[in-house]
Amino acid sequence: MSLINRREMLKLGSASSLAATILPGSQAIAEADSGIQHAPVPQWEVFEIALPGPVEGNPFTEVQLSAKFTLGHRTIATNGFYDGEGHFKVRFMPDAQGEWSYVTESSVSELSGKTGRFSCVAPLVGAHGPVGVSNGQHFAYADGTPFFPFGTTCYAWVHQSESLQQQTLETLRSAPFNKIRMCIFPKSYQYNHNEPPYYPFERNASGVSDFTKPNPAFFAHIEKRIADLRALGIEADLILFHPYDRWGYATMPSEADDRYLRYVLARMSAYRNIWWSLANEYDFMRAKTTQDFDRFFHIVEQNDPVSHLRSVHHGHTMYDYGHPWVTHASLQIAKFEQAPEWLAAWQKPICFDEVQYEGNLNSRWGNLSGEEMARRFWLGVMAGCYVTHGETLLDPDSSLDENGTPTLWWAHGGTLHGTSPARIAFLRKLVEESAAGSPTRRPGLEAQPVAYYLNASVVNQSNRQPEEILYYMDYHQPVFYDFPLPDGKFTAELIDPWEMKITPLPGTFGGKTKLKLTGRPFQALRFRRIP
Repeated sequence: MSLINRREMLKLGSASSLAATILPGSQAIAEADSGIQHAPVPQWEVFEIALPGPVEGNPFTEVQLSAKFTLGHRTIATNGFYDGEGHFKVRFMPDAQGEWSYVTESSVSELSGKTGRFSCVAPLVGAHGPVGVSNGQHFAYADGTPFFPFGTTCYAWVHQSESLQQQTLETLRSAPFNKIRMCIFPKSYQYNHNEPPYYPFERNASGVSDFTKPNPAFFAHIEKRIADLRALGIEADLILFHPYDRWGYATMPSEADDRYLRYVLARMSAYRNIWWSLANEYDFMRAKTTQDFDRFFHIVEQNDPVSHLRSVHHGHTMYDYGHPWVTHASLQIAKFEQAPEWLAAWQKPICFDEVQYEGNLNSRWGNLSGEEMARRFWLGVMAGCYVTHGETLLDPDSSLDENGTPTLWWAHGGTLHGTSPARIAFLRKLVEESAAGSPTRRPGLEAQPVAYYLNASVVNQSNRQPEEILYYMDYHQPVFYDFPLPDGKFTAELIDPWEMKITPLPGTFGGKTKLKLTGRPFQALRFRRIP
């Protein structure tokens, strides 16, 4: 293969590209044997080795493949996987610029000892690397850029028709969400009755799955959607297990669970825009125990060379988020007033990932008003945490799927109809603005105990001096209020979260400050220190 042809295969920045470098067929072996210099790969993108191998027996379980990638004195090991039709692959996300080399190891000689090298070059425009924990209770990309998760929920959107998936992506293009909670396995629940276009394992004529044989087409489809989200700057919060199942995926034996996890990790860990959610409502999976999920966490830890964020979502019983293998809490609860206690106990970020949904369903969890959904976002953010959106609005005129089921964003994606997303976008802008300005700022709001009923949060300087102070009045409606400001001079702005208006107030303020307010509920005040 010529260098020009390899460059044509790079397709840098393409949302549908699954790898930065793809080495197909016998040419892959010839190039690997010669230790050829592959085309450059941008930092934090996907480099892929593709090798032909044996098809006898069950290559998914009988052939082991891995590779070691080396830069200077540093070596990273990553597992490979069987991609069907005689194709074996290893994927790798280079996290540092420079000249990387690799060598493969395998249980079969024809896949072992393949070598090569490539240059990791500057990242693509807008690429900041995988997201990790920052400042204890917040998040940042690998390059230090703050990341404030304003997520949404579309559990089964990748298991709908192609046209509906494309509509979902188009909606996300202009929506305020930078993270999406989504299931790898298809879902069977109310309003979720369709059969998926692909199944995760081979099935016989009776629909019985062979859990030893993953379906590469299923996982390649998920990867394509992950790449589409990456192109939109959206993190894929991948739910690995869930209880809402009629195909047997929630009750697989432990050895099948573990094989599935290792296969997913080998295929997908190289994508920078991934978070691992071990389960949605893990405690509703009656065939699994808490010890099973402890084991799952360890498998993810040991088989993810990128160390993506890891958590598990609960139903009634919280997982112990204090465990060192958990990076952040994923809560199904709206008790924002307990956030300070949990933050102190866990010393980790908190995502209120299910606070019920804006909708009109005949279900307690699916009929919040847009005003209440927006309010819950404000309460979560004021607590120094993060909140995830969901929409379950039944539109009598909405489209129906082949089973006569209406399209709901929470399950299927499609389009948004609610009133909260615009207000969430407004709040996200306010939070992201808090990271700008003085280089001494610590990005992210931190809740403050203040007198009486006000929700107060601050953006601190590195020396813990308040740089910015945000008050949220919630349902209270005073016409005057005394604000206990610190020493110094501050500007003040009155914020209407629903009307999405910011009104500067004349003068400067410091110390105990009495301000005249609107007398309306759900208003906010922002004070900014004057240098």
